[in-house]
Amino acid sequence: MTLLLDAVGMSLVFPILPGLLRELAGADATSTHYGALLAVYAAMQFLFSPVLGALSDRFGRRPVLLASLAGAAADYLLMALAPSLAWLYLGRVLSGITGASMAVGTAYITDVSPEADRAKRYGQMGAAMGLGFVVGPLIGGALGEWSLRAPFVAAAVMNALNLGLAWRALPESNQNRTAKLDASKLNAFSSLHRLQGRPPLLPLVGVYAVVCLVSQVPAALWILYGQDRYGWSAWVAGLSLACYGGLHAVSQAFVTGPMVARLGERRALLAGMAADGLGFLLMGMATAAWMPFALLPLFAAGGLTLPALQAVLARQVDEQRQGELQGMLASLASLIGIAGPLVVTAAFAATRLSWPGSVWITAAVVYLTALPLLFSRRARGA
Repeated sequence: MTLLLDAVGMSLVFPILPGLLRELAGADATSTHYGALLAVYAAMQFLFSPVLGALSDRFGRRPVLLASLAGAAADYLLMALAPSLAWLYLGRVLSGITGASMAVGTAYITDVSPEADRAKRYGQMGAAMGLGFVVGPLIGGALGEWSLRAPFVAAAVMNALNLGLAWRALPESNQNRTAKLDASKLNAFSSLHRLQGRPPLLPLVGVYAVVCLVSQVPAALWILYGQDRYGWSAWVAGLSLACYGGLHAVSQAFVTGPMVARLGERRALLAGMAADGLGFLLMGMATAAWMPFALLPLFAAGGLTLPALQAVLARQVDEQRQGELQGMLASLASLIGIAGPLVVTAAFAATRLSWPGSVWITAAVVYLTALPLLFSRRARGA
């Protein structure tokens, strides 16, 4: 529930951010600043995810989560009152720092879940986040019709309510806290080199990086591609995004657990990658506006990939280092998220007239690079 409310509060602001940028920076600079704000947010998550993860290993998950929620509430209030573009950038810096608490939330779920149930719990976490990212933009869009500042106020209120819920109902989960805090664990750039576990860890982290890289394509291109390629209206584009998120939420909440129990984590991971890759390939060849809607079940089945992979990864390190692991993974995803949208949109702009679907097909091919890592000698021991 905490993660659901966090996602709603975070995504409330998406529909009105371009309008607020036009108000503060002018129409000509809107797209430039929009991309820059996304990059700033991802950069802060990259830098601070391992920090919060390591702090939660030392001091516990609960205090780090509470501090992050309090900071997020204050941050959104700051952005609601932002008198200039510089203040908005400051708000996004703080928002990226507090948003890095996702690593702590994942570590919390790892703490309270038996190994056999972790993939199912990660799926439920993904479903909560997916539902939040469906509901948030709908509420933000409605409030934005009244005032461009109102969604920021609503996000601040949402995080304040989230703080109250966590304060009253969220017990500490980390009963094996480390004796001291190693300052080297706070360096995002050294986290991958530093973190050690069982031999399969490094190739599995490589698979995780490939999955994160491929996921940048729908994240950055879904609305832009639909409107340019199929002439979607804003309403149809929003509906498609809501359906995309909703089906992902249903898949991760109700399909991931039974599928992992039936197939095992590795086979479920492969099934999710195959469904996602096929969806990307067919999306690249789709020529009619209804076809992406028909492909949504494949993308939803692809939602198996990340929870199954997270469950395999979590088994590679001991219980005292789960926060460090999740912080490193979140940091890696954020690092990819800094450049990923810029590369994807630039590639689409370069090919939209000659072969508009090539970006989707390229993403399906990139998925294949994960297979040598997954079936390497080291990874087969996972």
